[in-house]
Amino acid sequence: MIELARLREASEEVIATLAKKGFDAGPLVEQALAYDAERRQLQKSLDEARSQINQLSKAIGEAARRGATAEAESYKAESTTLKATIQQQEAALRETEAKLHELLIRLPNPPHPSVPGGRSAAENVVVSQNAYPLLPADGRLPHWELAEKRHLIDFERGAKVTGSGFPFYTGDGAKLQRALIAFFLDEAEKAGYLEMEAPFLVNTDTAFGTGQLPDKDAQMYYVPLDELYLIPTAEVPLTNYFRGEILEEAQLPVKICGYSPCFRREAGSYGKDVRGLNRLHQFDKVEIVQIVRPEVSYEALEEMRLYVESLVDRLELARRTVLLCGGDMSFASAKTYDVEVWSPAQQRWLEVSSVSNFETFQSNRMKLRYRRGKATDLVHTLNGSALALPRIVAALLETHQLPDGRIRVPEVLQPYLKKAYL
Repeated sequence: MIELARLREASEEVIATLAKKGFDAGPLVEQALAYDAERRQLQKSLDEARSQINQLSKAIGEAARRGATAEAESYKAESTTLKATIQQQEAALRETEAKLHELLIRLPNPPHPSVPGGRSAAENVVVSQNAYPLLPADGRLPHWELAEKRHLIDFERGAKVTGSGFPFYTGDGAKLQRALIAFFLDEAEKAGYLEMEAPFLVNTDTAFGTGQLPDKDAQMYYVPLDELYLIPTAEVPLTNYFRGEILEEAQLPVKICGYSPCFRREAGSYGKDVRGLNRLHQFDKVEIVQIVRPEVSYEALEEMRLYVESLVDRLELARRTVLLCGGDMSFASAKTYDVEVWSPAQQRWLEVSSVSNFETFQSNRMKLRYRRGKATDLVHTLNGSALALPRIVAALLETHQLPDGRIRVPEVLQPYLKKAYL
């Protein structure tokens, strides 16, 4: 959520910057500033009325001590009238604050100045690419056919048991999932991240804190009886771990990670993008999160990007990293890199990680601050997939398949799988 101080001090800049995301913020910002002015005026009047009440209380006591009964009764009558006015002002203030809040949560996070303009993924900017070649199709089986042939994944029975987008992983397919999760968690620990096992369901305040609500409400699975949401990513519980707290500066940076299944409705998805492992409703992912001082957050973003790239490179996959343009960014992000892998059989890039800096957008929602001397400031929050498994598995199967039908296991995974081929 955008800080009110930023709206007051740089409203035109916020409007212009949000235009990069294709969002016309002018009317919302204008109305928000009007509500803010109204709120401040109400608060001023309320403070003055409360001060008058205090003065009247003293005057009533003074008159009573002097035996001036009539004077005391006059003050009491004035105090009663003023208390009724205060109740009205408090109700008006609550209503204005609610209206202001509803407007503020509809404003996306303004992108960082380094974010390029553009309306779609076609205008994202390639910032890094490794040296692995972009293999041609050359008769390679797409991962869904290869997985079925090698008895690694059962899409059909998954659809029977639950529905499309909920596959079974079987035999070596299940072991490959486990190996990747262990590898990603082990590497995260080496990189200084504290591993956590987080809840897989969260409450409304938690989903709001990281920006899933109200923006992505339609994409989340909801359990109405308990008013809980299945997490779309471990980012949600991990980032909310310190929600509502004030951290000491010495505690920063906070670096945490965790594995979780992820649940996404993916409403409206269709066509080739949902074939096989390309887009699932349930999948596994290891997430990394950092909570840092504002002045170092973009250094942290680059550190996280390089770390995620190193994981993909060690899996011996062709990889590129793109900086998202404004029109392709999420509601909550200030700057995002997507790390993509090459799918030889499909002859296209598949996104396997988004690494994002949210600046104070999430911390303002979560009321997460840190103590800097005698003052407190909002922290910056960042997260990244390190990594999401489905498209990694798709690229592994398609890249490392051999003419005899076997799949070569990348060297870094062999100690986990205890074999060189699937």
